[in-house]
Amino acid sequence: MLPVSGLIPNSFAYEQQPMVKPTGFREYDARWLFGSELNLMGVHALGLGLGTLLRELGVKPELVTGHDFRAYSSSIKYALVSGLMASGVKVHDIGLALSPMAYFAQFALDVPAVAMVTASHNDNGWTGVKMGAQRPVTFGPDEMGRLRDIVLGDKGSTSDGGSYHYVENFADIYVKDLTSRPKLKRTIKAVAACGNGTAGAFAPRILEALGCEVIPLDTEADFTFPRYNPNPEDLHMLEAMAEKVRETGADVGLGFDGDGDRCGVVDNEGHEIFADKIGVMLARDLSVLHPGATFVVDVKSTGLFATDPVLLANGVKADYWKTGHSYIKRRVSDLKALAGFEKSGHFFFNTPIGRGYDDGLVTAIAVLDMLDRNPAKTVADLYRDVPKTWGSPTMSPHCDDEKKYGVVDRVVAHFKAAQAAGEMFTGQPIRDLNTVNGVRVTVQDGTWGLVRASSNKPELVVVVESPVSEMRMREMFKEIDAVMRQYGEVGAYNQTI
Repeated sequence: MLPVSGLIPNSFAYEQQPMVKPTGFREYDARWLFGSELNLMGVHALGLGLGTLLRELGVKPELVTGHDFRAYSSSIKYALVSGLMASGVKVHDIGLALSPMAYFAQFALDVPAVAMVTASHNDNGWTGVKMGAQRPVTFGPDEMGRLRDIVLGDKGSTSDGGSYHYVENFADIYVKDLTSRPKLKRTIKAVAACGNGTAGAFAPRILEALGCEVIPLDTEADFTFPRYNPNPEDLHMLEAMAEKVRETGADVGLGFDGDGDRCGVVDNEGHEIFADKIGVMLARDLSVLHPGATFVVDVKSTGLFATDPVLLANGVKADYWKTGHSYIKRRVSDLKALAGFEKSGHFFFNTPIGRGYDDGLVTAIAVLDMLDRNPAKTVADLYRDVPKTWGSPTMSPHCDDEKKYGVVDRVVAHFKAAQAAGEMFTGQPIRDLNTVNGVRVTVQDGTWGLVRASSNKPELVVVVESPVSEMRMREMFKEIDAVMRQYGEVGAYNQTI
């Protein structure tokens, strides 16, 4: 039955037809508002389409699934499972899980494909699926585009052989994998902040098994997210972590997002540290053990990966690539990089540290190991060792999904024309344009600004940074914003500087 868009809930049609809004198929995963953009019959159609795609790709029809802690996630997962089974897929269900638990299950259960039901850090009401068919990478634009065409074109096909198996106590296998190692030598008191999301069921247990003294913060399960969304890039969550660190005298604050694939950090003095700066600190630490290592970083991240004297002395190679967990994950795999870092907090550690996928607990362990290897220093000391830059949070002006990519294309064309004409920007020549993902414009003194389209929300993304001064950072933002204000499709910011 051909999926439609825009059915009215609480109607006969809503119960008889699959509803799947086309814009829910994003660049590297799928996200919808459940109820108004996607119904359960639509989820079944998605499962049928995914099973069909697996056969197209020549992948054995066997898949791991799990779900995050939201009121509706379990029902969505079972609707997805019904479609997968109808398409002939053998489904292994690990139950309530973090996204990295599902990725780990691909290895632990020797299963090629994954479909994790999660809206990650999105507001309540959202749902989604993170999918992959080649461990450790997940789907990118090509696979997502083909899946969209199969589902919306009613091209999903049934097949024999589908089955369902619930994997009992899989969380214990995951916990054992992360904790079967020597305990930390240094006594570390850590705040574990989970925003009442799924990570609360696992993070404190893992950190305690490593030898940490854990101070839980919002670890109780509550899918209404009463305090703030579980998003370690959100200043509300970082501020709550900072307050708890100062109150308890903790050595570090570790914050996990809704599905546990990201980790945010607050230092022992209660200062929030943006994830890209944590990436620089970890790259410094790891490049001592692995000189000449390659690190992949997304275009939202600090310029220090390419200019920091310690990283240069250790022979580090920095590769600035497209924002998005699937993009960075695949790039880390392709380049055989030691790690990949996103400003959003998705970190990807390759062998020998991890298996190449994003796991907030593996990131937390890397931070703890960094402290363990530097017993005379605090997190604040290690942060102060990094050259200072003035950077903005990730700012997100509203722009409709149907319009945002067109706006970004025009912004890219504007800067290309400006560079070709030798025009000045913020009073300086344009030194470099990186257009792998939107446009990152860098001027002569190293100050830069980025404009790109969000891959999972109806928003643009704006980030600015200067190695010179806060004033130069603000000048860059002012001029970037002036370019975007030429387009009426760009709305208000979620936050600004």
